[in-house]
Amino acid sequence: MTNNIDFNNWKDFKISDIFITNYIHNKLQVPTGASVKKKDLIEGDIPRITVTGINNGIFGYYQENKKDANYRVYENFISVSFLGTVFYQIGKASLDMKVHCLKPLTVELNRYTGLFLVNTIYSSLRNSSYSDQISSTLLPNLMIRLPINSSGLPDWEFMETYMKDIETRTKTKQSELFKILDTDDKTSINIDNWKEFMIGDLFEIQLAQGDLQATKQNEGIIPLVSSGMGNNGICKFIEETNKSKMFNPGTITVDMFGKTFYQNNKFYAVGHGRVNMLILKLNFQLNEYQGTFIATIIEKITNAKYKFNDMCSSSALAKEIIKLPITKMGEPDWDYMETYMKNIENKVNHSLSAIAQII
Repeated sequence: MTNNIDFNNWKDFKISDIFITNYIHNKLQVPTGASVKKKDLIEGDIPRITVTGINNGIFGYYQENKKDANYRVYENFISVSFLGTVFYQIGKASLDMKVHCLKPLTVELNRYTGLFLVNTIYSSLRNSSYSDQISSTLLPNLMIRLPINSSGLPDWEFMETYMKDIETRTKTKQSELFKILDTDDKTSINIDNWKEFMIGDLFEIQLAQGDLQATKQNEGIIPLVSSGMGNNGICKFIEETNKSKMFNPGTITVDMFGKTFYQNNKFYAVGHGRVNMLILKLNFQLNEYQGTFIATIIEKITNAKYKFNDMCSSSALAKEIIKLPITKMGEPDWDYMETYMKNIENKVNHSLSAIAQII
């Protein structure tokens, strides 16, 4: 089997054709999660999936609570959050609010078919019009393209064989990749002399004015930043408008789930407190290297801390503490941050060039 797939024998399916759905209040939807108060969660061994894009969506492990109707547990399924994060859950898992369950109607998933579907569903979501929120009622109508058998049904055997082949070919290259990565400088940073700063002391935190909805904006060239795990938080490129404030380059955005990006172009942001804009209080603009350095440090704190029922508000973000390198005067060492990130960039480019030779 080669890297090139012949899509001629593939077919478009609605999610509702393949996965379990049900009618609630006369609306067709996929099974979904619900909010459970933090105090009602007891540590255990069942992963709980939220909208985070890391660690397979898991933010903790808890005991199953069969007495609470909101504590919904599913098994062997694909989880899809309203932000478009997609993961295969091999065993039992409970779902937080705004996380949906895709479980096939006629087959039991395994690791290979599950991962095949994850990639297909993610690609379909990325290319769909659901750029703002992916609800449990929108998902049944999502179209995904799958290989088919002689009966015109999804070819689960092909999916499994294909992913096994990918796994085998990947393993043969791992040792070569590790050799390249092992040559990189692994010198750790000594942060003993770094200093703690409160985010609100360094940055003015602003929210968007107005309510720009991606689906209602005309295509253009100005980024519209929303809450999202990738693409720098950009959900669409829109025309210039007077219905909301335009933010300047050099701003750091932190969405309600703690996902953090440096914005190097002017942009708009969606409203309702979904994105916090961090604007440096000093009399200069962060460049890409300084901004990326700080954005990475902020996200280390926020991405694992905030979720749907405990969002990252501007007031909470202002009180967060980050640790930064400092000058002899005890101020943030912006030159160090820039130099460090430039060195990282050079190392990454070197490694990518070497890796490209064996892939």
